[in-house]
Amino acid sequence: MVKVPVYMDYHATTPVDKRVLEAMMPFFTEHFGNAASLQHRFGWIAKEAVEQARKKIADAIGASPREVIFTSGATESNNLAIKGVAESLKRKGNHIVTTQIEHKCVLESCKRLEERGFSVTYLPVDSYGKVSVDDVKNAITPQTILVSVMTANNEIGTIQPIEDVGLLCKQLGIVFHTDAVQALGKIPIDVNRMNIDLLSLASHKVYGPKGVGALYIRSQHPRVVVQPQMDGAGHEHGIRSGTLNVPGIVGFGKAVQIAVEEMSEESVRLAHLRDRLQEKLLTIDQTSLNGHPTDRLPNNLNITFHGIRADQLMTEAKEIALSAGSACVSEEIGESDYSHVLQAIGLTPEAGRSTIRFGLGRFTTEDEVDFVAERISQIVHSLRTLALEGVQTL
Repeated sequence: MVKVPVYMDYHATTPVDKRVLEAMMPFFTEHFGNAASLQHRFGWIAKEAVEQARKKIADAIGASPREVIFTSGATESNNLAIKGVAESLKRKGNHIVTTQIEHKCVLESCKRLEERGFSVTYLPVDSYGKVSVDDVKNAITPQTILVSVMTANNEIGTIQPIEDVGLLCKQLGIVFHTDAVQALGKIPIDVNRMNIDLLSLASHKVYGPKGVGALYIRSQHPRVVVQPQMDGAGHEHGIRSGTLNVPGIVGFGKAVQIAVEEMSEESVRLAHLRDRLQEKLLTIDQTSLNGHPTDRLPNNLNITFHGIRADQLMTEAKEIALSAGSACVSEEIGESDYSHVLQAIGLTPEAGRSTIRFGLGRFTTEDEVDFVAERISQIVHSLRTLALEGVQTL
Protein backbone atom coordinates (compact mmCIF):
# COMPACT_ATOMS: atom_id res chain seq x y z
CA MET A 1 0.00 0.00 0.00
CA VAL A 2 1.47 3.32 -1.10
CA LYS A 3 1.16 6.21 1.33
CA VAL A 4 -0.08 9.38 -0.35
CA PRO A 5 0.77 12.01 -1.24
CA VAL A 6 3.80 10.63 -3.06
CA TYR A 7 6.67 13.12 -3.22
CA MET A 8 8.17 13.47 -6.71
CA ASP A 9 9.70 16.95 -6.44
CA TYR A 10 13.17 16.24 -5.04
CA HIS A 11 14.72 18.86 -7.35
CA ALA A 12 12.82 21.58 -5.50
CA THR A 13 13.87 20.44 -2.04
CA THR A 14 14.51 17.34 0.03
CA PRO A 15 13.40 16.22 3.48
CA VAL A 16 16.04 16.45 6.17
CA ASP A 17 17.59 13.04 6.70
CA LYS A 18 17.03 11.82 10.28
CA ARG A 19 20.78 11.33 10.68
CA VAL A 20 21.28 14.97 9.72
CA LEU A 21 18.65 16.19 12.17
CA GLU A 22 20.26 14.13 14.93
CA ALA A 23 23.62 15.80 14.29
CA MET A 24 22.04 19.27 14.33
CA MET A 25 19.92 19.04 17.49
CA PRO A 26 22.61 19.70 20.14
CA PHE A 27 23.54 22.96 18.42
CA PHE A 28 20.09 24.43 18.96
CA THR A 29 20.18 24.01 22.72
CA GLU A 30 23.24 22.58 24.48
CA HIS A 31 25.93 23.89 22.11
CA PHE A 32 24.27 27.19 21.16
CA GLY A 33 27.39 29.33 21.05
CA ASN A 34 28.31 31.87 18.39
CA ALA A 35 31.15 30.53 16.25
CA ALA A 36 32.74 34.00 16.34
CA SER A 37 32.79 34.13 20.17
CA LEU A 38 36.28 32.79 20.75
CA GLN A 39 36.68 33.98 24.35
CA HIS A 40 34.85 31.01 25.90
CA ARG A 41 34.01 27.35 25.54
CA PHE A 42 30.56 27.86 23.97
CA GLY A 43 32.13 29.68 21.06
CA TRP A 44 35.00 27.20 20.77
CA ILE A 45 32.59 24.26 20.45
CA ALA A 46 30.55 26.07 17.81
CA LYS A 47 33.68 27.09 15.90
CA GLU A 48 35.01 23.52 15.94
CA ALA A 49 31.69 22.17 14.66
CA VAL A 50 31.69 24.69 11.81
CA GLU A 51 35.24 23.77 10.82
CA GLN A 52 34.44 20.06 10.86
CA ALA A 53 31.49 20.70 8.54
CA ARG A 54 33.67 22.89 6.32
CA LYS A 55 36.15 20.04 5.97
CA LYS A 56 33.43 17.53 5.07
CA ILE A 57 32.18 19.79 2.30
CA ALA A 58 35.70 20.55 1.07
CA ASP A 59 36.57 16.85 1.00
CA ALA A 60 33.43 16.14 -1.04
CA ILE A 61 34.58 18.40 -3.87
CA GLY A 62 38.36 17.93 -3.64
CA ALA A 63 39.01 21.34 -2.13
CA SER A 64 40.83 22.75 0.88
CA PRO A 65 38.63 23.75 3.85
CA ARG A 66 39.88 27.34 3.67
CA GLU A 67 38.38 27.56 0.18
CA VAL A 68 34.80 26.91 1.39
CA ILE A 69 32.71 29.94 2.41
CA PHE A 70 29.32 29.44 4.06
CA THR A 71 26.31 31.37 2.75
CA SER A 72 22.54 31.32 3.16
CA GLY A 73 22.05 29.13 0.09
CA ALA A 74 22.56 28.74 -3.64
CA THR A 75 21.07 32.11 -4.57
CA GLU A 76 23.51 33.97 -2.36
CA SER A 77 26.41 31.80 -3.48
CA ASN A 78 25.68 32.44 -7.15
CA ASN A 79 25.20 36.16 -6.57
CA LEU A 80 28.43 36.36 -4.57
CA ALA A 81 30.40 34.44 -7.19
CA ILE A 82 29.19 36.32 -10.25
CA LYS A 83 28.93 39.84 -8.87
CA GLY A 84 31.97 39.40 -6.64
CA VAL A 85 34.26 38.37 -9.48
CA ALA A 86 32.82 40.96 -11.85
CA GLU A 87 33.57 43.74 -9.38
CA SER A 88 37.04 42.48 -8.49
CA LEU A 89 38.08 42.13 -12.15
CA LYS A 90 36.27 45.09 -13.71
CA ARG A 91 39.56 46.82 -14.47
CA LYS A 92 40.62 43.78 -16.49
CA GLY A 93 37.41 43.44 -18.50
CA ASN A 94 33.63 43.66 -18.47
CA HIS A 95 32.45 40.59 -20.39
CA ILE A 96 30.76 37.49 -18.95
CA VAL A 97 29.77 34.28 -20.74
CA THR A 98 26.93 32.07 -19.49
CA THR A 99 24.13 29.92 -20.95
CA GLN A 100 20.46 30.44 -21.60
CA ILE A 101 19.46 27.61 -19.26
CA GLU A 102 21.10 28.72 -16.02
CA HIS A 103 19.13 29.04 -12.81
CA LYS A 104 17.24 32.32 -12.56
CA CYS A 105 19.52 33.65 -9.82
CA VAL A 106 22.47 33.37 -12.22
CA LEU A 107 20.60 34.97 -15.10
CA GLU A 108 19.24 37.76 -12.91
CA SER A 109 22.71 38.42 -11.46
CA CYS A 110 24.02 38.78 -15.00
CA LYS A 111 21.17 41.11 -15.93
CA ARG A 112 21.94 43.25 -12.90
CA LEU A 113 25.55 43.49 -14.02
CA GLU A 114 24.42 44.51 -17.49
CA GLU A 115 22.65 47.45 -15.85
CA ARG A 116 26.02 48.39 -14.36
CA GLY A 117 27.76 48.41 -17.73
CA PHE A 118 28.92 44.82 -18.06
CA SER A 119 28.38 42.82 -21.24
CA VAL A 120 26.93 39.30 -21.06
CA THR A 121 26.75 36.59 -23.73
CA TYR A 122 23.95 34.06 -23.16
CA LEU A 123 24.93 30.96 -25.11
CA PRO A 124 22.34 28.68 -26.71
CA VAL A 125 22.22 24.94 -26.03
CA ASP A 126 21.35 22.02 -28.30
CA SER A 127 18.03 20.17 -28.25
CA TYR A 128 19.27 18.04 -25.34
CA GLY A 129 20.21 21.09 -23.30
CA LYS A 130 24.00 20.85 -23.75
CA VAL A 131 26.26 23.79 -24.36
CA SER A 132 29.01 23.46 -26.94
CA VAL A 133 32.58 23.97 -25.75
CA ASP A 134 33.31 25.50 -29.16
CA ASP A 135 30.52 28.01 -28.61
CA VAL A 136 32.06 28.96 -25.27
CA LYS A 137 35.44 29.37 -26.94
CA ASN A 138 34.05 31.49 -29.77
CA ALA A 139 32.19 33.73 -27.33
CA ILE A 140 35.30 34.62 -25.36
CA THR A 141 36.86 38.00 -26.08
CA PRO A 142 39.86 39.87 -24.66
CA GLN A 143 37.37 41.51 -22.27
CA THR A 144 36.01 38.22 -20.88
CA ILE A 145 36.59 37.85 -17.14
CA LEU A 146 34.12 35.11 -16.16
CA VAL A 147 32.40 32.03 -17.59
CA SER A 148 29.48 30.52 -15.66
CA VAL A 149 27.99 27.17 -16.73
CA MET A 150 25.87 25.03 -14.41
CA THR A 151 27.02 21.47 -13.75
CA ALA A 152 23.58 19.91 -14.28
CA ASN A 153 20.27 21.52 -15.15
CA ASN A 154 17.58 21.70 -12.50
CA GLU A 155 14.70 21.12 -14.95
CA ILE A 156 15.86 18.62 -17.55
CA GLY A 157 18.83 17.13 -15.68
CA THR A 158 21.32 17.45 -18.54
CA ILE A 159 24.95 17.29 -17.38
CA GLN A 160 27.28 19.82 -19.00
CA PRO A 161 30.88 19.24 -20.24
CA ILE A 162 32.22 21.03 -17.18
CA GLU A 163 35.72 19.58 -17.26
CA ASP A 164 36.24 20.67 -20.88
CA VAL A 165 34.83 24.15 -20.31
CA GLY A 166 36.97 24.47 -17.20
CA LEU A 167 40.10 23.46 -19.06
CA LEU A 168 39.38 25.99 -21.79
CA CYS A 169 38.98 28.75 -19.20
CA LYS A 170 42.16 27.69 -17.41
CA GLN A 171 44.15 27.80 -20.64
CA LEU A 172 42.83 31.29 -21.39
CA GLY A 173 43.21 32.64 -17.86
CA ILE A 174 39.48 33.20 -17.31
CA VAL A 175 37.66 32.54 -14.04
CA PHE A 176 35.22 29.62 -14.30
CA HIS A 177 32.15 29.32 -12.08
CA THR A 178 29.64 26.48 -11.93
CA ASP A 179 26.34 26.13 -10.11
CA ALA A 180 26.63 22.54 -8.84
CA VAL A 181 23.57 22.61 -6.59
CA GLN A 182 21.69 19.80 -8.35
CA ALA A 183 24.81 17.74 -9.06
CA LEU A 184 26.20 17.46 -5.53
CA GLY A 185 25.70 13.95 -4.21
CA LYS A 186 24.48 12.70 -7.59
CA ILE A 187 27.68 12.71 -9.65
CA PRO A 188 31.37 12.97 -8.63
CA ILE A 189 32.74 16.50 -8.35
CA ASP A 190 36.42 17.42 -8.13
CA VAL A 191 37.25 21.10 -8.48
CA ASN A 192 40.83 20.42 -9.55
CA ARG A 193 40.15 17.69 -12.07
CA MET A 194 37.26 19.73 -13.47
CA ASN A 195 39.24 23.01 -13.48
CA ILE A 196 36.60 24.85 -11.43
CA ASP A 197 37.44 28.20 -9.80
CA LEU A 198 34.09 28.92 -8.13
CA LEU A 199 31.38 26.42 -7.23
CA SER A 200 27.96 27.00 -5.62
CA LEU A 201 26.23 24.50 -3.31
CA ALA A 202 23.03 24.29 -1.26
CA SER A 203 22.21 22.14 1.75
CA HIS A 204 18.51 21.51 1.17
CA LYS A 205 19.12 19.69 -2.11
CA VAL A 206 21.09 16.94 -0.34
CA TYR A 207 18.77 16.18 2.61
CA GLY A 208 20.15 18.97 4.76
CA PRO A 209 18.35 22.00 6.24
CA LYS A 210 17.17 24.99 4.25
CA GLY A 211 18.82 28.38 4.60
CA VAL A 212 22.46 27.32 4.31
CA GLY A 213 24.79 26.95 1.35
CA ALA A 214 28.42 27.30 0.39
CA LEU A 215 30.70 28.83 -2.20
CA TYR A 216 34.01 27.26 -3.13
CA ILE A 217 36.60 29.92 -4.06
CA ARG A 218 39.92 28.73 -5.48
CA SER A 219 42.84 29.94 -3.38
CA GLN A 220 45.73 29.15 -5.72
CA HIS A 221 46.63 28.37 -9.35
CA PRO A 222 45.02 30.86 -9.77
CA ARG A 223 43.91 32.64 -6.62
CA VAL A 224 40.41 33.97 -7.21
CA VAL A 225 39.46 37.25 -5.58
CA VAL A 226 35.79 37.87 -4.84
CA GLN A 227 34.50 41.28 -3.80
CA PRO A 228 32.23 40.91 -0.72
CA GLN A 229 28.58 41.72 -1.31
CA MET A 230 27.66 42.37 2.33
CA ASP A 231 29.38 44.71 4.74
CA GLY A 232 29.85 43.65 8.33
CA ALA A 233 32.32 42.28 10.82
CA GLY A 234 34.36 40.37 8.26
CA HIS A 235 33.24 36.79 8.89
CA GLU A 236 34.31 33.98 6.54
CA HIS A 237 37.72 35.46 5.72
CA GLY A 238 36.10 38.83 5.15
CA ILE A 239 34.09 37.55 2.18
CA ARG A 240 30.69 36.93 3.76
CA SER A 241 29.83 38.81 6.94
CA GLY A 242 27.08 37.68 9.29
CA THR A 243 26.64 35.35 12.26
CA LEU A 244 27.03 31.78 11.09
CA ASN A 245 24.06 29.42 11.16
CA VAL A 246 25.86 26.80 13.25
CA PRO A 247 23.07 24.16 13.42
CA GLY A 248 22.44 24.55 9.69
CA ILE A 249 26.13 24.30 8.86
CA VAL A 250 26.51 21.19 11.02
CA GLY A 251 23.54 19.66 9.22
CA PHE A 252 24.93 20.66 5.83
CA GLY A 253 28.25 19.00 6.60
CA LYS A 254 26.58 15.80 7.77
CA ALA A 255 24.25 15.75 4.76
CA VAL A 256 27.16 16.11 2.34
CA GLN A 257 29.14 13.42 4.13
CA ILE A 258 26.23 10.98 3.83
CA ALA A 259 25.53 11.95 0.22
CA VAL A 260 29.11 11.30 -0.85
CA GLU A 261 29.44 8.06 1.10
CA GLU A 262 26.22 6.68 -0.36
CA MET A 263 26.41 8.29 -3.82
CA SER A 264 27.49 5.26 -5.83
CA GLU A 265 24.79 2.99 -4.48
CA GLU A 266 22.09 5.64 -4.36
CA SER A 267 22.73 6.91 -7.89
CA VAL A 268 22.42 3.39 -9.29
CA ARG A 269 19.17 2.83 -7.39
CA LEU A 270 17.73 6.17 -8.48
CA ALA A 271 18.70 5.63 -12.11
CA HIS A 272 16.97 2.25 -12.02
CA LEU A 273 13.79 3.78 -10.61
CA ARG A 274 13.99 6.72 -13.00
CA ASP A 275 14.34 4.39 -15.99
CA ARG A 276 11.44 2.27 -14.74
CA LEU A 277 9.23 5.36 -14.49
CA GLN A 278 10.43 6.65 -17.86
CA GLU A 279 9.67 3.37 -19.59
CA LYS A 280 6.15 3.28 -18.19
CA LEU A 281 5.34 6.92 -18.91
CA LEU A 282 6.67 6.84 -22.46
CA THR A 283 4.24 4.04 -23.31
CA ILE A 284 1.53 6.69 -23.04
CA ASP A 285 0.62 8.05 -26.48
CA GLN A 286 2.04 11.44 -27.46
CA THR A 287 4.73 11.68 -24.82
CA SER A 288 8.37 12.66 -25.24
CA LEU A 289 11.51 12.91 -23.12
CA ASN A 290 13.30 16.21 -22.57
CA GLY A 291 16.98 16.48 -21.74
CA HIS A 292 19.88 14.24 -22.65
CA PRO A 293 18.91 10.54 -22.69
CA THR A 294 22.13 9.42 -20.98
CA ASP A 295 24.10 12.44 -19.73
CA ARG A 296 21.43 13.25 -17.19
CA LEU A 297 21.14 13.26 -13.42
CA PRO A 298 20.07 9.83 -12.15
CA ASN A 299 17.01 11.21 -10.36
CA ASN A 300 15.68 13.44 -13.14
CA LEU A 301 12.86 12.76 -15.57
CA ASN A 302 11.27 15.49 -17.68
CA ILE A 303 8.33 14.45 -19.85
CA THR A 304 6.04 16.31 -22.23
CA PHE A 305 2.45 15.05 -22.38
CA HIS A 306 1.45 16.59 -25.68
CA GLY A 307 -2.03 18.07 -25.81
CA ILE A 308 -2.49 18.29 -22.04
CA ARG A 309 -1.74 21.28 -19.85
CA ALA A 310 0.71 20.48 -17.07
CA ASP A 311 -1.21 22.57 -14.53
CA GLN A 312 -4.40 20.66 -15.29
CA LEU A 313 -2.61 17.33 -15.00
CA MET A 314 -1.13 18.29 -11.64
CA THR A 315 -4.50 19.50 -10.38
CA GLU A 316 -5.95 16.09 -11.13
CA ALA A 317 -2.95 14.29 -9.61
CA LYS A 318 -3.62 15.44 -6.05
CA GLU A 319 -1.96 12.30 -4.67
CA ILE A 320 1.40 13.21 -6.22
CA ALA A 321 3.70 16.16 -5.55
CA LEU A 322 5.03 17.20 -8.96
CA SER A 323 6.51 20.24 -10.63
CA ALA A 324 5.68 21.70 -14.01
CA GLY A 325 8.60 21.84 -16.37
CA SER A 326 7.23 25.22 -17.40
CA ALA A 327 6.55 28.31 -15.33
CA CYS A 328 2.91 28.59 -16.39
CA VAL A 329 1.05 31.73 -15.52
CA SER A 330 -1.91 33.41 -17.13
CA GLU A 331 -2.51 33.05 -20.86
CA GLU A 332 -2.84 36.82 -21.23
CA ILE A 333 0.87 37.36 -20.60
CA GLY A 334 1.78 35.81 -23.92
CA GLU A 335 2.63 32.58 -25.69
CA SER A 336 6.34 32.82 -24.90
CA ASP A 337 5.65 32.64 -21.17
CA TYR A 338 6.92 29.18 -20.27
CA SER A 339 10.14 27.77 -18.89
CA HIS A 340 13.23 29.48 -20.28
CA VAL A 341 14.97 26.09 -20.24
CA LEU A 342 12.29 24.46 -22.38
CA GLN A 343 12.36 27.44 -24.73
CA ALA A 344 16.13 27.08 -25.06
CA ILE A 345 15.89 23.42 -26.13
CA GLY A 346 13.30 24.30 -28.76
CA LEU A 347 9.97 23.32 -27.25
CA THR A 348 6.94 25.17 -28.57
CA PRO A 349 4.77 27.11 -26.09
CA GLU A 350 2.15 24.34 -26.29
CA ALA A 351 4.72 21.63 -25.53
CA GLY A 352 6.35 23.74 -22.84
CA ARG A 353 3.04 24.14 -21.04
CA SER A 354 2.50 20.38 -21.27
CA THR A 355 5.68 19.35 -19.50
CA ILE A 356 6.15 17.75 -16.09
CA ARG A 357 9.34 17.28 -14.08
CA PHE A 358 9.57 14.13 -11.99
CA GLY A 359 12.20 14.32 -9.26
CA LEU A 360 13.06 11.07 -7.50
CA GLY A 361 15.02 10.85 -4.28
CA ARG A 362 16.48 8.93 -1.38
CA PHE A 363 13.12 7.86 -0.02
CA THR A 364 11.41 7.05 -3.32
CA THR A 365 10.28 3.41 -3.56
CA GLU A 366 9.55 1.14 -6.49
CA ASP A 367 5.92 0.89 -5.36
CA GLU A 368 5.68 4.69 -5.49
CA VAL A 369 7.13 4.72 -9.00
CA ASP A 370 4.58 2.18 -10.18
CA PHE A 371 1.75 4.08 -8.48
CA VAL A 372 2.79 7.36 -10.09
CA ALA A 373 3.10 5.80 -13.54
CA GLU A 374 -0.33 4.20 -13.31
CA ARG A 375 -2.02 7.27 -11.89
CA ILE A 376 -0.51 9.63 -14.45
CA SER A 377 -1.53 7.25 -17.24
CA GLN A 378 -5.11 7.22 -15.94
CA ILE A 379 -5.25 11.01 -15.72
CA VAL A 380 -3.77 11.55 -19.19
CA HIS A 381 -6.26 9.09 -20.68
CA SER A 382 -9.14 10.80 -18.89
CA LEU A 383 -8.09 14.30 -19.96
CA ARG A 384 -7.66 13.21 -23.57
CA THR A 385 -11.07 11.60 -23.53
CA LEU A 386 -12.56 14.85 -22.30
CA ALA A 387 -10.70 16.71 -25.03
CA LEU A 388 -12.19 14.44 -27.68
CA GLU A 389 -15.61 15.20 -26.25
CA GLY A 390 -15.00 18.89 -26.73
CA VAL A 391 -13.48 19.98 -23.39
CA GLN A 392 -10.31 21.89 -24.26
CA THR A 393 -7.14 21.09 -22.24
CA LEU A 394 -4.88 23.52 -24.08
